[in-house]
Amino acid sequence: MVLGPESTGKTTLCKNLAQHFNTLWVPEYAREYLETKGPKYNYDDLEKIAAGQLALEDKTAQEVENLNPKPCCLFIDTDMYVMKVWSEYVFGKCSQFILENIVARKYDLYLLCNIDVEWVKDALREYPDETPRKELMAIYTDVLANQTTPWQLISGNYDQRTAIAIKAVEALFKK
Repeated sequence: MVLGPESTGKTTLCKNLAQHFNTLWVPEYAREYLETKGPKYNYDDLEKIAAGQLALEDKTAQEVENLNPKPCCLFIDTDMYVMKVWSEYVFGKCSQFILENIVARKYDLYLLCNIDVEWVKDALREYPDETPRKELMAIYTDVLANQTTPWQLISGNYDQRTAIAIKAVEALFKK
């Protein structure tokens, strides 16, 4: 599971890891949703986005199960923790649906993308300033520190990030 503030290389990391481990990855459903609906969203949209993310995750997990030979893993760009952080940061609250799915979904490893790469502008990104990026990074770090799944901070340039993530995933398989 790959998470972190916007424009920290989550999608790039998922693509790189999926290629390295010869498997599939789950893109961030919010991007698809907002590209179709438009960049303006409200609190109610977040539950729809969360449901879409879960459906896409389930669909891709089934595709991985059906592959022969079966790949080692599945990389996911964004989960319900991201939805929770986003919802609380933007609207000051989070739906019960998102909270229930945080509890229901279990992952083997979280990869937290640091804010040490340059923010890249696109039509859907909202927080180019350093202060929100630092605030969001602190929130993600706190979220991961207060749950039981192992996690790894991913920092450096894109090649360094990929190398750190590969080592973290490989270490998980050695357990």
